[in-house]
Amino acid sequence: MTTTLARDAAPPDAAIRPRPSKWVWSWTGAGVFAVAALLLVVVGYLVAGISSGSVDWTALLTDASWSPPNAAYGGLAMIYGTAVVCALALILAVPVSWGAALALSEYLPPRVARPLRMCVELLAAVPSIVYGLIGIMVIRPVVAWIGDVPGGDSLLAAGIVLAVMITPTIVAVSVDALTAVPDRYREAAFSLGLTRREVIRSAVLPLARPGMRSAVLLGLARALGEAIAVFLVVGRADGRLPTSFDGFLHSLVHPGQTLTTKLAGPEPVLAGTSGPYFAALCGLGLVLLAFVAAATIWGTRGQKRGTSDKRAPAFRGAPRMRVERDRLAMGLRLGALLLPTALLLGMLALLVTRGSSAFNPSFWFTSATGAAGGGVRDQIVGTLLLIGTTGLIALPLGFGAGILIGVHASERVARLLQTLTIVLGGAPTILLGLAGFVILSSIMGWGRSWLAGAIVLVPVVIPVIALATSARVRSMPPELTESALSLGLTRAQFIRSVVVPYAWPATLTGLLLGLARAAGETAPLLFTATVFFGAPAFPSGVVESPVQALPTHIFTLSQDSGDPQAVTQAWGSAMVLVLITAVLLSAAVALRNRFEGERWTT
Repeated sequence: MTTTLARDAAPPDAAIRPRPSKWVWSWTGAGVFAVAALLLVVVGYLVAGISSGSVDWTALLTDASWSPPNAAYGGLAMIYGTAVVCALALILAVPVSWGAALALSEYLPPRVARPLRMCVELLAAVPSIVYGLIGIMVIRPVVAWIGDVPGGDSLLAAGIVLAVMITPTIVAVSVDALTAVPDRYREAAFSLGLTRREVIRSAVLPLARPGMRSAVLLGLARALGEAIAVFLVVGRADGRLPTSFDGFLHSLVHPGQTLTTKLAGPEPVLAGTSGPYFAALCGLGLVLLAFVAAATIWGTRGQKRGTSDKRAPAFRGAPRMRVERDRLAMGLRLGALLLPTALLLGMLALLVTRGSSAFNPSFWFTSATGAAGGGVRDQIVGTLLLIGTTGLIALPLGFGAGILIGVHASERVARLLQTLTIVLGGAPTILLGLAGFVILSSIMGWGRSWLAGAIVLVPVVIPVIALATSARVRSMPPELTESALSLGLTRAQFIRSVVVPYAWPATLTGLLLGLARAAGETAPLLFTATVFFGAPAFPSGVVESPVQALPTHIFTLSQDSGDPQAVTQAWGSAMVLVLITAVLLSAAVALRNRFEGERWTT
C-alpha cells in the first residue's frame, strides 16, 4: 500500500502582502495644496495691492494711454503686445517642436535619437538673460534689416526670442508623450498596411495628444511669464496700439510693451507700495494671471473629446500618393529636428567665442575682484545652493500634485487643478520676487536670504514637474490599471507600485526642465536672495544671509555694456552657467533613460 505524503497548507504570510500606503494620499494632497497655496499667495499680493488704491478697470482694459504723471493708467496696448508676442512665439515654435518630437520618437533609431534629444534639451539650459543678449546681437539686427527700422527693438524680435526659448520645453514633453504610447499599437497599425505617416496619425497621435497639448501649455506658460529676455528686445514703448491691418503689420517691427516688461521695469519700485499707481500695476498683474487661465481653459476644453476619438482616418488617393505623402512628412519632420539642433550649435559657437574666459580654470576657482574682475567661484556656489534647495522642495510637491491630477481626480477636478498649475507656472517671476520680498524678507524678517530665494523659485519648478507627470500618467495603458486592480491592490498601493515607476521618467524630464528655467531666473533673486559683491561663498544661517548667483551677476554686468571687461565677464559667466546646467541636464537624461524601460512601452 502506497501512501502519499502531503504538506499542510501554510498560513498566509502577512509579511509578503502589499504594505499599506496611507502616506500616498498625504503626499499627493500636500502637492496639490502647495500649488493652491502658492497661487493664493501671488493672488493675495495682487489683491492687496489693488485694494491699496482705486483702479479704473474700464480704463485699464480699454484705454491704451499710460501716463502716471497725468493719472492715466490704460493697459490695452500692453495686453495687445503680450497677445502678439505669445501668438508669434507659438506660431513659430509649435510646428517645429512637434515635428522635431515626431522625428525623435517615430523616425530615428534610439541610438541616434537619444543624443539628438539631449542636444535639443540643452537649449533649456540656456538662461533667459543669455537669450536676451543673443537677441540683442543677432535678432535685433535682422529685424532692423527686414523692417528697415533703426535698432530692431520690436514685438517681432520678442516673439522670435520667446519661440526659441519655448521650443525645448515643447519638444521634451511631447517626446515623453509619444514614447509613452505602447509599441503594440504601432505594430497593429503597420500590420494593416498603413504607411508610417498614417500609423502616426491614426495610432500614435490620438493617445499622445493630451501630453503634446500639455507641452504647448507649458511653453505658453513660460512665454507669458518671461520678462528679462523680452525686456531687452521689445523696446518698452507705451501706448502703441494699431487701428488697421497696415498698422498691425507696422507694429510688428517697431517697439512695443508687454505686461511682463512693464512689471519687470523700474515702475513697480517707483510706484511705492500703495496708491493708484501701485494699484494699477497690480491690476496688470492680475490681468496677466487671468490671461494665462483663459488660455489654459481654452487649450484643455476639447481634451476629453480629442483623446477618445480613435477612429481610423479615411485614406484617399492612389498608393503612389500615399508613399509620396509619407516621404514628404518624413522630410518635413526630420527638417524640423535640424532647426533646433542648428540653433543650439550656433548658440554654443557664440558662447564659446564670447565666453572663452570660462575655459580658464582660474575663472572657476577664484573669487570676483572689483567691478568686473577675477572669477566666479562664489557665484557658482550660490547658484548650486539655490538650485539644489529648490529641487529638493519642488520635486516631492510637484510629483505628488501630478500623480493626483492624473490618477485620482475626476475629469472636471483634473481640469481645474491643471488650470491652477498652469496659472502658477505663468505667473511673472517678478511678481514672485515682489511677493517673496514682502512676505519672507520684510514680514518674516529674513532680509536677503538664500532660503528665501530658493522658496521663491519653487513656484517656477512645481508646475513643470506636475504637468509633465500628469500627462505621462494619463497616457498610461488601461490594461496596466486593470491588471493592478484585479490583483486586489488598493488605490494607494496601485499608485505606489505602478503609477510612480511609470511616471518617474517624465517627472525627471519635468524636474530638469524646471531647474533649467529656475537656474536662469534673475528677477525674483534680485529682491530676495542675492547681492552683486561681498556675500560669503557659504552662508552661515538663514536670516540676512545673501549669496551671489550667476544669473544676477550676468544681469548686473550686462547693464554696463560700455565696459569691455564687464561684457567679457558677463559672457564668461553665461558660459559657466550653461555648462553647469548642461552637466546637470546630462546626468538627469542618463537617469531618465535608465528608468525608461521597455516594460512600460511594449
